[in-house]
Amino acid sequence: MRKSFSNASGRNDAWFAAACIVGLAGLGLCSEAKAQDVSANVAVTSDYVFRGVSQTQENPALSAGVDLTRNGFYAGGWASNVDFGDDTDAEVDLYAGYRPEVAGYALDFGVIGYLYAGQPDGADYDYVEFKAAASRAFGPATLGAAVYYSPDFFGAAEDEATYAEVNGAVSPADKWTVSGAVGRQWVSSDLDYTTWNLGAAYQLTDKLAVDLRYHDTDQHDFGDIYGARAVATLKATF
Repeated sequence: MRKSFSNASGRNDAWFAAACIVGLAGLGLCSEAKAQDVSANVAVTSDYVFRGVSQTQENPALSAGVDLTRNGFYAGGWASNVDFGDDTDAEVDLYAGYRPEVAGYALDFGVIGYLYAGQPDGADYDYVEFKAAASRAFGPATLGAAVYYSPDFFGAAEDEATYAEVNGAVSPADKWTVSGAVGRQWVSSDLDYTTWNLGAAYQLTDKLAVDLRYHDTDQHDFGDIYGARAVATLKATF
């Protein structure tokens, strides 16, 4: 589970707004989409880790997604199995946004909706985040930063949350990419923590890549799912 928040019932108006944005963006892109505008991915991982926290009780996960892009706009969906120790068994993410390039910086402004299937009665797992990110290439390296804001975070009783991250990647050799990130999760209920990861990816073929990555947080006291771990992922893109 992403956080050990108290559960609260009720709908999030921001989630409905996000869903409408994603739906309208997706319909607009689909109406004009060409083959080169559509991509899909399937991945298997030894542990689904989100911001340093296991979403599968340190067990493997299978995920799949589809993305539509056109003229800088994008929309998509992604799904994975999860395990929070209750009946919740799947996560579905819907997202949309715009990625312009300004003065050499790649920008990304988007909205993401997180939906959970099988969540128990009275739970409030579904939530929405708004994203702003920027990155810039420096030769074989890329440096970036991102901020995510949620007005009503996962499982929280109307708690606001912000996640900020700095990240970087470098390609030291053909088909190899080394990347890492450091992020901080703030929640208004004071369940804050810092997370970091470092790993390497190798492009096995044009459509298949493997990634080995180390994740950790500074709050192991929150539970085993916040502990250090090494994760292997095999991902295919189409």
